[in-house]
Amino acid sequence: MQPAQKPNPEALPRLLLIDDDEVLRRTLVRYFAPTFDITAVPSAEAAIEALPKGAFDVVLSDVHLQGMSGVEFLKRLREHDLDLPVILMSGEPGLEAAISAVEYGAMRYMLKPFDLGELRNALVRAVSIRRLAVARRESLELIGHDAQAAGDRAGLIALVENAIRSLRVAWQPVVSWSRRRVVAWEALMRSKITNPDALIDSALTVGRIVELGRAMRDAVAAAGELAPPGDLHVNLHPQELLDDALYDSSTRLSRLASRVVLEITERSSLEKIPAVRDRVARLRKLGFRLALDDMGAGYAGLASFALLEPDAVKLDIALVRDVHKSPTRRRLISSLLAACKDLKCACVAEGVELPAERDTLADIGCDLFQGYLFARPDFAFPDAKF
Repeated sequence: MQPAQKPNPEALPRLLLIDDDEVLRRTLVRYFAPTFDITAVPSAEAAIEALPKGAFDVVLSDVHLQGMSGVEFLKRLREHDLDLPVILMSGEPGLEAAISAVEYGAMRYMLKPFDLGELRNALVRAVSIRRLAVARRESLELIGHDAQAAGDRAGLIALVENAIRSLRVAWQPVVSWSRRRVVAWEALMRSKITNPDALIDSALTVGRIVELGRAMRDAVAAAGELAPPGDLHVNLHPQELLDDALYDSSTRLSRLASRVVLEITERSSLEKIPAVRDRVARLRKLGFRLALDDMGAGYAGLASFALLEPDAVKLDIALVRDVHKSPTRRRLISSLLAACKDLKCACVAEGVELPAERDTLADIGCDLFQGYLFARPDFAFPDAKF
C-alpha cells in the first residue's frame, strides 16, 4: 500500500474516470477537461493498472463494470491508497447497492442521468477532502501517531489483508529472577502496516480476527519449531476460541502444544463466548496450557479466572509500572501473588523496566519477569540480561 501522494495546488487535480460506455466517457472528458487532468479508462482492470502510475486526486466510476463491480474496485483501490475519494455512478437505482457503496468508502453515489454541474461540484469537493486527509496523515506522522489507520471499511479490509501478508513474530523472554534464566518466550505480533493494537481493532471491525489469529499461530509454529528451550506464549483473542482450526490436532501449533501457553487477554470479555469451559477442556486435551493476560487492567478478573482456570496469570504493565513508588500497588500485587500461590498458578510481572521495580517485586515474592530490563523483543530469540 503506497502512502498518499501530496497534491500539487498549482496543477489541475487528477481525475481517474472509469466507464465502459464510450459515449458517456467522451462526454464527461469534454465537460470536465477545463477543471481536471483526466485519465479515462473503460474497465476496472485498466484503472487498477493506472493507479500506480498516477497520483490521482479523485475517482469517478460506474458501479457496473465488466469483470469487476464498482464496490469490488473500491476494495482493490484501498490496497493502493487509503484516502483517495471515489464517486460512483449508476443507471439502476437500488438501496442495497448504495448502502454497499457507502460502506466500502464511496463518497457519493449518483444516479444517471445526473446534473453535470452537480457532479463537478461533488468532484471538486472530493479533491478538497482528499487534501485534508493527506494533511491529516502528515500531522499524525509529525506527532508520532499511527498514520496508517484506514478511513473506511474498504480501507480497513485492505489494511488487515496487507498486514497479514507482512506478519512477523518478535520474541521476548520471560525470566526466572531467582534462577537467572529464561523459562519462556512470548510471541509478539509485528507488521509493516500498522501497530498490533490498531491491527487487532481493525480486524475485529471487519470480521477478520479469526483469519489474523490463524496467520499469527502459523507464524509462531514455524518459528517455534526452532526455538530455544522454554515455553512458548501465544496471545489469543477470545473470539479465536470460536475458530474450529484452533482445535485441530494436525496443525503445526498443535504439534507443539506441550510447549505452548495460550494467553487470553482479560481486556475482552469471555462471557459472550458460548461453551467456554468445553472449549478450554478441548484445548487442554490437546496439551495446551492457558494464561490470563493483562490481569488487573481489563474486565472482571474473577469471571475470567473462573472460566479459564488458568495455569498462569500475567500482571498488566499498568499495575507493575513504578511499583517501587506505590504502596497501594505493592499491597495489591502481594494479594494477587498470594492468591496465585494458593491456586498453584504461576504469576508473571510484565513491563519490568527498572531495577527498582524488579527488586520490589522480588521482595514481595514475584520471581517471573518480562520487560525491557531483561530484553527487548526481537525477531531472533534475544539473550536476556541479568
